[in-house]
Amino acid sequence: MGQRVPRSFFITTGSGESDLTAHAGSFHLALLQAGIEMFNIVTYSSILPARAILIEEPKQKVHGAVLECIMARVDVKKNQPGVAGISFGFLIDKDGLNRGGLVVERTAEGLTAEVEYQCRKSLDELYENGYAQYDMINRKTITSAIVPNKEYGTALVALCFTDYMVPIIGKT
Repeated sequence: MGQRVPRSFFITTGSGESDLTAHAGSFHLALLQAGIEMFNIVTYSSILPARAILIEEPKQKVHGAVLECIMARVDVKKNQPGVAGISFGFLIDKDGLNRGGLVVERTAEGLTAEVEYQCRKSLDELYENGYAQYDMINRKTITSAIVPNKEYGTALVALCFTDYMVPIIGKT
């Protein structure tokens, strides 16, 4: 068998706040709001395969399952604004074939507009430094923001993979 290649993905956002802590407190509550609290989260870097397709909802949610995702997460303290953002787009060659996609994650203690701008600029930089032979289409930017009233706050955006292709490369 060859390397697993992510196929279907969905996008979710969440925020949460806690007086106890960030990791087991506000982060868990942000995962809960995003609908992915029952998973074991594994994070990826920022590449989408050519066959990746955006779906609305995962087909199943199994408590304790591994959920691999590209995630932007910001943790802030009481009354501090925090924003997490993801931008992505797909690369199309001159023959109109999808060659995959690029994803960037940005966070800031500040304004949503600033994170959206940083996401777009980061995606442009990634594209211009290695992928400019393609056209980039279907760009999207998604953000999640929080200004917690409690001691800790977390905002997150996650691009979550739900299934995979596994190529068979030959007999051993």
